[in-house]
Amino acid sequence: MLHRLAKAIAWAGAIITPVLFAPGTALAVPSFAVQTGQPCAACHVGAFGPRLTSYGRDFKLFGYTAAKPKVEAPHLAMFVQSSLTHTQVDQATPPAEGFGRNNNFAVDQISLLYAGRITDNVGAFLQGTFDGTTQTAAWDNMDVRWAKDMDVFGSDLVLGITANNNPTVEDLWSTTPAWSFPFSASSLAPVPQASTLIESNIGQRVIGLGAYAMWNDWIYLDGTVYTSPGNDALSRLGEPVVGQDKIQGATPYGRVAVQHGWGSHYGEIGAFGLRSSAYPGGDPSAGKTDTLTDIGFDASYQWTANPHKVDSDVLAVDGVVIHENENLAASSVLSGTNGTDTLTTVKADLSYAIDATYIPTFQYFQILGNSDPGRWISSPNGSPNTRGYITELAYVPFGKPDSPINWGNLRLQLQYVGYTEFNGTSAHASDNNTLYLNVWIALGIPDLSQSSH
Repeated sequence: MLHRLAKAIAWAGAIITPVLFAPGTALAVPSFAVQTGQPCAACHVGAFGPRLTSYGRDFKLFGYTAAKPKVEAPHLAMFVQSSLTHTQVDQATPPAEGFGRNNNFAVDQISLLYAGRITDNVGAFLQGTFDGTTQTAAWDNMDVRWAKDMDVFGSDLVLGITANNNPTVEDLWSTTPAWSFPFSASSLAPVPQASTLIESNIGQRVIGLGAYAMWNDWIYLDGTVYTSPGNDALSRLGEPVVGQDKIQGATPYGRVAVQHGWGSHYGEIGAFGLRSSAYPGGDPSAGKTDTLTDIGFDASYQWTANPHKVDSDVLAVDGVVIHENENLAASSVLSGTNGTDTLTTVKADLSYAIDATYIPTFQYFQILGNSDPGRWISSPNGSPNTRGYITELAYVPFGKPDSPINWGNLRLQLQYVGYTEFNGTSAHASDNNTLYLNVWIALGIPDLSQSSH
């Protein structure tokens, strides 16, 4: 444990030193807050991301480029997360090398980011992360944008281009997988074996180029085509390739959403989808691929107690259903799975941010699919079905207009994950219940040339 902690601290020091002592005018974490001159609460519900306010959605839509005068690059940011994980029953084996069967402390991750404006119409969110549980470093979420606002036949139209490496990372809402609740979770706790491709199994393994548009601040369209960078490139970027599915050909992603705000209320409803083919486990010997098609439907609602107050109370409700059709032509030959399977994820969460400081959240989730012993090998009956809930209380002391700094923020999180069914059975499902205490720190360099607000 001490060796792992020392390595994480050394890695953090290697990042912090050039950030803190870089020459010239530097921008800090939250670098977006320094760039815009706004507190974190202006963009984020609860003063700490990723759930966005109306201002935050517009900032992302316009390519991360909005800025107060005379702000210069680089827009550097740094995240550090550490945690304590406790499961209701000791796990059968340690969840990772160097950890125990229970009550594990970890430096979850240390991330360095470039996040902000590059030119008047170009901005970026670039993240590299050291994983403290696996002791590996890799590229993380990437979203580089060009955006332009124009008038078309008397209507406002925002057009944009995005290059990114994670389908839904470019999205404006916290309903789609890249930014959905829970915003942080334990990597040392038992988790369901089944998840749809778009939720967790393709991000950082693809690179894509796409375009998006928002018409009249009402209708949003997004289309991106992804492809694999190849195993050699993925290895250089820190992504594992041995035993991983090898994506073949083009992977198209599409998104449509309708939004509307009225008074203190805001609502969004939309749909999204993705289709991808891959050699399971990277094995091409079957001479064919598995093809997975995901279709999702989402909705979100926000009520702001005082729309004219940056750190107002905010009620947020998010929901999503993702259905996956699986053509397992290769897996059925290689592993004896069914020829076809289906999988469905349902999530709904409710949160209430009090003074952008205290944020209680409750989520119900379930995973439903047909029985396939060859595919869901961790299930005693071949079923992937899982049901449960998450209760969480977060505390964010900074990020408000009266905060003493805008170049740093802190989020303290106490989370409890409970299961009523786990990998196809309710027997001993609660053994996997997890208490997770997380500390999330955002740091950087203040803009000393100007006032903080």
